[in-house]
Amino acid sequence: MTTAKLTRQDLTNKVSLTAKVMLNPIFGLVAPLDGQMRYVEVKAQTGTPTKPTRAGAVWAAGKPTNIDVPAGSVFAGRLVGDKSTVTAGMPVVSAKYGGYGIVAEIDGAQAYQLSDALTSVRAQIKSGPGPFDCAVLGTIAALPAGAIPERPAPPVAPQPNPADPTAKPVPQPAPEQPKDSRQPSEATGMRLVCTAPADVKLINGAAATLEVITESAKGALVAPVEAVAGKQGKGKVDVIGPDGTRQVKDVVLGLTDGKVVQIKSGLTGDETLAVPGPNLPPAPPQQGGPSPAMGG
Repeated sequence: MTTAKLTRQDLTNKVSLTAKVMLNPIFGLVAPLDGQMRYVEVKAQTGTPTKPTRAGAVWAAGKPTNIDVPAGSVFAGRLVGDKSTVTAGMPVVSAKYGGYGIVAEIDGAQAYQLSDALTSVRAQIKSGPGPFDCAVLGTIAALPAGAIPERPAPPVAPQPNPADPTAKPVPQPAPEQPKDSRQPSEATGMRLVCTAPADVKLINGAAATLEVITESAKGALVAPVEAVAGKQGKGKVDVIGPDGTRQVKDVVLGLTDGKVVQIKSGLTGDETLAVPGPNLPPAPPQQGGPSPAMGG
C-alpha cells in the first residue's frame, strides 16, 4: 500500500471540437425572456452594416426587450411567426455574418456540455495561425429555415363610375415595388460559430480546432484519481489514521483532468489517503438463480 496527500491546484474541463473556416456563416439570435415575439420590417441592406439592426422585440408585462442583429452581420430571416409566444433561449432571428467565421458542427451531448460555457473559446487553424481567442456569435441551437415576409402591394384606389359626369379622374397607383431580393436563410444543424481577431489570416475551408473551457476551479483541493473510488458526483476514499488504521469516508467530487480529481467536500485537506482507493463491495449472490446440474 502507498499513500498520497491532498494538494491544491487550478483545474479546467475542456471540450475540443472539429471545425473549419467558413465565409458568411449563418447564426441565430434567441429570445432573451418569455413573452410574445413581435418583428419589425427590416429593409434590404447593402454592404456590411456598421451599426446593429433592429429585428424586433419580445414583449412581456407590457414592455419590449429589443433583439438586434449585431454590427457586421445582416438580417437573414424570421424563425417563428410574428406575435408568436416564445420562451427564453428559443431561436427567433437568423443572421449572416459578413466575413470569415469558424464553424463547428456539434451533437446533442456536446450541446448540453457547451450551452453555459461559451465565454472561453480558443481556436487553432491546422497548419496555420493560433491558438487565439474566438468570439462566439449567437446560439448553438439548430435553426429552422428563415422567412422574410413579402412587402404588401400598394393599395389600388377605386375607379370612378364612367356614367357619372361629375366624377373626377383617380390618379393611377404608383408602380409596384420590385420584389425583395433577399434570400431567407436555410436550416442549420447545431453549430458553434465564432470569429477570429482582425489580424488573424483565414482561408475559406481551412480545417480548425475549437477548444471550449466548460468549467474551471481556482485552487481546488485535489486527490490522485487512483485514491478515489468514483469519478463524478459522489465517491469514497480510504483515510489513513496516525496509528495506520483505515477509515472509508464519503466525498463529493468535482472536476478532473484524468490525473487528479477535485474534492469538493468531505475532507479538510490534511488527510493522508491510501492508494489505491477503496474497492466496491462484491455483489451479493443472486437469489433464485439456476440450480447446478444434478449428476447422473
